[in-house]
Amino acid sequence: MSSPKKKLPYTIPGLDDASAKRLIEILQLRLHALNDLQLTLKHVHWNVVGPHFIAVHEMIDPQVDQVRAMADETAERIATLGGAPNGTPGALVEARAWDDYSVGRAGTQEHLAALDVVYQGVITSHRDGIEEVGDLDPITEDMLISQTSQLELFHWFVRAHLEDQGGNIKSPKAK
Repeated sequence: MSSPKKKLPYTIPGLDDASAKRLIEILQLRLHALNDLQLTLKHVHWNVVGPHFIAVHEMIDPQVDQVRAMADETAERIATLGGAPNGTPGALVEARAWDDYSVGRAGTQEHLAALDVVYQGVITSHRDGIEEVGDLDPITEDMLISQTSQLELFHWFVRAHLEDQGGNIKSPKAK
């Protein structure tokens, strides 16, 4: 992340240095969350087993691809703002405020219940980011809104596997 006292080499016309730096900080945390999510989704893809294996296995790969594209878009926005995106695993682990995904080889329902919680966290933090960037930059806000829309759709896909006919989520971790 950029130092608060160090001037950025450049930023977007019409955006002051302090606003750009704050946007970069927010986006760096979103980048970490998206990188973590795409790795977690790929982990699920490789480790899911059970009667609904193929449905979940095939549902996850397009999510991996789209979340990876979101991470790339976020990193490129950081660079556009004059920052230097950090996508290293060490930086991600050091900066994250959430626990590592703990499910290994397991059945579809166990993975989906855990993914339900993961998506809740990522979506909530993306929405927090939207709220904060809204006063700073409408372009960055629009990007995060678009990403959140897709994340919410993927979350619905996961929850549809956990939902009963009455609309209740069958997961002790669901909210």
